[in-house]
Amino acid sequence: MSDPKQNSSNGTNEPEAAKRKGEAYFTDQGMWGFVHRSFTKSMGFTEEDIAKPVIGICNTFSELNKCHSHFNELVDYVKRGVWQAGGLPMEFPTISIGEPYVKPTTMLLRNLMAMDTEEMLKAHPLDGVVLIGGCDKTVPAQLMAAASANVPAIVLTGGPMLNGRLNGRSLGACTDCYQFTLEHKAGNITDEELSTAENAICRSDGHCMVMGTASTMASIAEAIGMALPGCAAIPAPDSRRRHIAERTGKQIVSLVQNNIRPRDIMTEQALENAIRVTMASGGSTNAIIHLVAIAGRLGMKLPLEKFDEISAETPFILNLRPSGKYQMEEYFEAGGVPALMKELESMLHGDCLTVTGKTVTENLVGARVLDRDVIYPVDQPLDRQGGIAVLRGNLSPNGALIKQTAVSPHLKKHRGKAVVFESPADLERRIDDPELDVDETSVLVLKNAGPKGAPAMPEIGQLPIPKKLLRQGVRDMVRISDARISGTSYGALIVHVAPEAAIGGPLALVQSGDEIELDIAERRLNLLVDDAELARRRESWQAPAPFYDRGYGLLYIDRVLQADQGCDFDFLLPKELRGQV
Repeated sequence: MSDPKQNSSNGTNEPEAAKRKGEAYFTDQGMWGFVHRSFTKSMGFTEEDIAKPVIGICNTFSELNKCHSHFNELVDYVKRGVWQAGGLPMEFPTISIGEPYVKPTTMLLRNLMAMDTEEMLKAHPLDGVVLIGGCDKTVPAQLMAAASANVPAIVLTGGPMLNGRLNGRSLGACTDCYQFTLEHKAGNITDEELSTAENAICRSDGHCMVMGTASTMASIAEAIGMALPGCAAIPAPDSRRRHIAERTGKQIVSLVQNNIRPRDIMTEQALENAIRVTMASGGSTNAIIHLVAIAGRLGMKLPLEKFDEISAETPFILNLRPSGKYQMEEYFEAGGVPALMKELESMLHGDCLTVTGKTVTENLVGARVLDRDVIYPVDQPLDRQGGIAVLRGNLSPNGALIKQTAVSPHLKKHRGKAVVFESPADLERRIDDPELDVDETSVLVLKNAGPKGAPAMPEIGQLPIPKKLLRQGVRDMVRISDARISGTSYGALIVHVAPEAAIGGPLALVQSGDEIELDIAERRLNLLVDDAELARRRESWQAPAPFYDRGYGLLYIDRVLQADQGCDFDFLLPKELRGQV
């Protein structure tokens, strides 16, 4: 049953567009107002309740998403804050996507979650919304939806897990997941020791506790102004996570009352603040794709050059794994994102509006760094440049990314011969072949793992070290792909090569034995093969068969943009940008 009068762009009755959306639904004296009131009262809400601002609470709880397992409790605290501030909280679900479970990759479903969230916001009588996310793709999907729907919104992230503990050592998911499985593969730890580690690494609710994608996107939600200061780093089981949930519920009512919307907050300058915080934090390479997609929803083009420009002038100051020593628990104790932003304050756009109703500068008045071994001074940084570098050359004309702070020093400038794998299946089949022609100077190359190729650009860019090299003590090599990597990954991993191999990008033309040159300082990635030979190879190149022939998967392959364009669907961009992609 639907109301035929609900046909305007913002979902309100045209004659009552000046009213709050919820007010228009519930004060209509016609048949549909009767229906709205009657059905809502049947759930226990009163006449007094439905006169309040209607606050949606987007609950992405799912037992298929470990990172969101505690969200039902958080919702209760958000509701308490909404009620206290004079709002009417109404909880609703959307798709929930968890990294450990979804195959072939959560990236396939980020755009679907963004569409789901946007349409829920537009279709219902919501005056404002609290977006509760945590796992890697959920927060960017919600920010994309908020940018498109432009309903007053605030983000509440679920918080990181407590540090894993084993034999007096702190463990971090999933940086140590790679390390334990790598050493097990090398024969250095037993099955029993691996099982013990499995039981020790994830010991509480929450998302990954290193500066992976989840922590990066939580930090971005704060830095861009869409989450309350201090939200990102509070551990999930800490009582202060409940406190900030209640405060978030109160604040969304204030945003509605003051008509502060996402596009008032997520400006070009706010995006630059988010990029700077990401670079200073050694944040995930995935943040680049997500920020480009968010910018696109706002009607802005965000070129990779902007990321490289900000990275080059932003010191790396956060001593967190996988690029440093500590984890999110210590970051929280050191002051969290507000403390890091305070250290960067002279480099930020301080006049940007935030969900507090105040500017960045006003929010940072009381912030201070509480542990200098976690957050370094900008004039004594861990590294003079930010965490991520953009590489260009004839192998990546539209750009490729590397987390330079997590690269072994001897590989930051490297030249080696390619060992090529034509697909993820080819990689799995041959990587541990004792006859594989590979040594520690080789460059491992994976093709057809990009947005259209894999499909949906899975996090497989941390190509495994061949077993025979592991046994020789090799723990890092230059590895190149059009795939992504987890933010928890480490090593000389070049990812997001654009254009991807599946659409005929230069990566598709690489052959085993070709020499490849990497120079991070010069931002250079080149295939040392002459143009005539590459032209000859292109004549015989054939595109791989598409992975899907129906359904959402086919829609994804047909309409997804390349990595440097944010991997959104072309039809979800504002009209003014569609002709430019």
